[in-house]
This record gives sequence, C-alpha cells and structure tokens, in this order.
Amino acid sequence: MLENLTDKLGSALRNLRGVGKLSEENMAEALKEVRQALLSADVHFKVAREFVTEVQAQCVGQEVLKSVTPGQQVIKIIHDELAKLLGEGATELEDKKPLRIMMVGLHGSGKTTSSGKLARYLAKKRDYRPALIACDVYRPAAIDQLEMLAKNEGCTFYGDRDEKDVVKIGKRGLEAAKQADANLIIFDTAGRLQIDGDLIEEIKRLKNAIQPDEILLVADAALGQEAVNVAKHFHEAVHCTGIILTKLDGDARGGAALSMKSISDVPIKFMGTGEKPDEFDVFHPDRMASRILGMGDVVSLVEKAQETIDQNEAERLAEKMRKADFNLEDFLQQMQQVKKMGSLGSLVGMMPGMSGVEIGDAEEKKMARTEAIIHSMTIQERRAPRLLRGSRLKRIANGAGVQVRDVNALLKQFSQMQKMMKMMRGGKGRKMMKAMKSQMGEESGGLPANLPGL
Repeated sequence: MLENLTDKLGSALRNLRGVGKLSEENMAEALKEVRQALLSADVHFKVAREFVTEVQAQCVGQEVLKSVTPGQQVIKIIHDELAKLLGEGATELEDKKPLRIMMVGLHGSGKTTSSGKLARYLAKKRDYRPALIACDVYRPAAIDQLEMLAKNEGCTFYGDRDEKDVVKIGKRGLEAAKQADANLIIFDTAGRLQIDGDLIEEIKRLKNAIQPDEILLVADAALGQEAVNVAKHFHEAVHCTGIILTKLDGDARGGAALSMKSISDVPIKFMGTGEKPDEFDVFHPDRMASRILGMGDVVSLVEKAQETIDQNEAERLAEKMRKADFNLEDFLQQMQQVKKMGSLGSLVGMMPGMSGVEIGDAEEKKMARTEAIIHSMTIQERRAPRLLRGSRLKRIANGAGVQVRDVNALLKQFSQMQKMMKMMRGGKGRKMMKAMKSQMGEESGGLPANLPGL
C-alpha cells in the first residue's frame, strides 16, 4: 500500500540529514523531490502544490531541536501536513440506532462487497444488528451476491427480483428491517457513472424515500485522480457524508487517498485492504500518514493482536520459548495465531522501518507449505521431531505435496531455532534480549512482549 510514494519521499528527505539548520537553499531541492513524488503517486497537481507550499512555510527558518536532526524535524512537519491532507479529525459514523446507510459509487468499485464488510465490522465492533437491502436492479446476480454475503454474516436480507422500482424496494426493505429488529440498515445501490443523469436522479429519489443518516461513496483507490472527480460529482448530487476507499492493497501510488478529502471535502471513513471479509477497517488519517512516511502503524498492529490473539495461548507459547521447550506443534499454533491477524505483507507494512520490505506471494506460499508439512505429521512426530527419518519423511512429503528435501529444510530451520532458544537461556542471552527490548522500545514506542510470531 502506497509503497512507491513511501520510497520516493524517503529518498527526498534523506538528503537533509546532517544539516544544522533548515534554509530556503537546502529545502528547495528536497521539496522539489517531495512534489515530484506526490505527482508521480497521482496526487492532484493543485493538492501537491499547496502541500509543498505549506510545508515550506513551516520549515524554512525553524531552529532544529537539539534532540533531532533536520530530517526528523521535516518528517514531523510533513507527517502533520499529510494527516491534515488525508482528513484530520473525526471520521466516525453517526452514533445512533437505528442507523441507515446508503452506498453509492461507480460500476465495479466494490459497493456490494463493502456493504457486507461494513455490516460485519459494525456488528462486531459496535454490536449492531445489520440488514442488507438489495437496491441494484441492473447488474446480473447483484441480488444473489448480497444475499450470500448477508447469509455468511448472519444479517437480515431483503431483495425483490421482480421489482424494478428502486424506491419501492428501498421502502419495503426498510419495513422488513424494522420487523426483523435490525438497527443497522445498509442499502446497496447500483453502480452508475457520475454523468448518467437518469441513474443519479434515481438515487436522489431513493435518498428522499429512505432518509439515510449516512451516504457513503465507495471509490476504487486505483482510479487515482479520476476517483477524486467521482467523489466531487457524487457529493454535489447527493451530499455524501463519507468515503470507503477500496482496493488499497493493490494501489502502490495512493494519489486518490491523498487528494480526495482536499478536493471533494468528503472525509474518508473506511478502507478496504484486501478481498477477505475482515480486511476492512476505519481510516485513521494520522496512522496512514505514518505508514506513508515509513514509520509503520504500531497502534493498528497492537489492536489487531488484541482482537485476534488468544492471550492465554500467547503466554503459554512465550513461556515454552523461554524454557527452550518449543516443538513443531507449538510452532504450528504460533503460525496460526499470526495468520489470524492478516497477510504477512499487511503486518510487515505496520512495522516501523519495514515499509520497503516486500512480502510477496512466494513468502505467503512458503508459510502455507510449512503449515501443510506440519499438518502431515502425527502429534507424536510434532512433539519429537527427532523421530523423523526415512519412510516417515517420505510419508509427510507425500501428504503435504512437497519433496523430501522441503521437509528436511524445515527440520533444519527448526533445529537452528531450538539451538538459538537454548543459547538465549544463558546469561549472554538475557543481556542480548534486554538490549533488543530496549532498542525496540526506543524505536517504536514499545511493542508488547507477548506478541507472538513478530
């Protein structure tokens, strides 16, 4: 997510290291590169120009604090300006029950999928009872897709495959939701072009009929500047209250996220970061600014850990590692705990200083292969890997669909891990751990000691 912008901003700011005071001369070249980085990320030219002007006004002439370098001072200023650009302040939905939400946007932007994700998120986080109303009468199978999502998430569903009047569907769906005692009603509308007058009038009529509390525009981040124009036109038509930015996992440029709030004056409230139902979250401008600057997002990482990791299990595994009594069964359970938090790529992106580290399909496949190999072992073999010889290795390799050398490679890696754990039990090991803990605390504000697998 936003890797290209992160790399180019990092390169631009690297030149300021070692300078004692910020001046127009030493800032000019760096800010020129910052502007080019923004434009290459598909940020609107007006937004890029105003951003650089504002940063320059704050930077030039500022005395650098004794405890930081000029580069760090500039990063702080740029971080704050990025947070402003992304939409600082509250991005929460209205706090009311029942809550009515109408989803709008272009064809293929991900409205139906986002409707299901939003229902799941609000049911889990805020104890809502969702209902999904199918108001897309144009796209084949749109009603079926929303019905399947509702079934998967345990939501109330209403759709009428014979009715073509969207306003009637909306009114009937609202009544059905009330009868089902739902206190979150999400209306999934058809995709439409912002220049399609008839369809824009249709959502205006639907809006008047159902009186939504929130109108969320679902926008594809990969559209770049076009997504900004879409947001502006839809806002003018129906007065959107927020944006759900989708497909952020596939957009390396990120210009839409940086331009949208500034140009359309509509805050980004949620973001879709993957295809899975749980890859959906609140959009935090300050956290996104940190990630763009390669500073990670430790707060979100810890929140994910708290939500998904079993505390007792994490403590049990940590204790076994301290005693160097860690077997392949424990290793499997640790991997499964980490997988609950999301993809490896998304987790690495949240770690400070790790923005440039690419975790591709090869690493994900390697993790899946390791899991398959351990699953092919018996409980006894997992607990005592020394038993793995000859025919046992062949049986495990066949069961996991890999070669015997792959099983041996895993066993060798695990053996090295066990040796390291035993070394860490001694006095030198404790000193090393203390130094590492101190360093991590200084660099990241302190990571929890019981976060497994990281």
